[in-house]
Amino acid sequence: MLIDTHCHLDASEFDLDRDYIALLAKRQGVAGIVVPAVERANFDSVISLCTKHQHCAYALGIHPMYVDRAIDRDIEILIDYIKSSNPIAVGEIGLDYFKYKPKVNPSHIERQIFFFTEQLKVAQQFKLPVLLHVRGAIDDVLKYLRRHTVVGGIAHAFNGSLQQAEQLIALGFKLGFGGAMTYGRALKIRELAIKLPLEAIVLETDAPDMPPEWLDADGRNSPLELAKIAQFLADLRQVNVAQVLTATEFNAYEALPKLAELCTSPKVLH
Repeated sequence: MLIDTHCHLDASEFDLDRDYIALLAKRQGVAGIVVPAVERANFDSVISLCTKHQHCAYALGIHPMYVDRAIDRDIEILIDYIKSSNPIAVGEIGLDYFKYKPKVNPSHIERQIFFFTEQLKVAQQFKLPVLLHVRGAIDDVLKYLRRHTVVGGIAHAFNGSLQQAEQLIALGFKLGFGGAMTYGRALKIRELAIKLPLEAIVLETDAPDMPPEWLDADGRNSPLELAKIAQFLADLRQVNVAQVLTATEFNAYEALPKLAELCTSPKVLH
């Protein structure tokens, strides 16, 4: 079965057809969709969405690009939500040095590091995996992961070196691959998708963002593209797509144990 390990189905781009997309994806073989929060303001919306669509599972966290809208007390609020609800992970969390350069935006980077490390501590406290956002900051992310050891998780939209990938894998992480690898210019990502052990890879869309090449550059991505992304990965690795489906489903469950409980238990389609 297909597992979309990173999809912002709560985004406004899905306001007109969210329920239809969720149902159609399920009918097309997407057994699970992971919906990560990005700030305190959308904790309730991702919980509500995933309560309505039982094959969707939520993670709660504060994204590095949203720290300027966060306050320190949001960490306490995150803890309260985890105690009173059932997130499968802490996320989406991490560091972004691509948009926010350390030398240009030092105060923003300082806030990113504060929220990242505090949320790693929360993940430690509750023994939850984390969903990592990493752009231009993999070495620093690795540094803080070693300081604040968590049970693992997923490095979403991985775009680092083979050596960095191996370090994340050694720390218990799977690596997310999606639409980015479908572009001909994405030589480094394609090389990783071929060279990394299949046991380290999970599939994702990052919908509505990160559209695959076959969509218009400004088009909306969705979980409906996941089957073609899986086939693309199979073609890259020159294996049968069934092998990719079996491995990436298992990998997703291994990275996110609570997701396995959700996806493998009997459910009624909405």
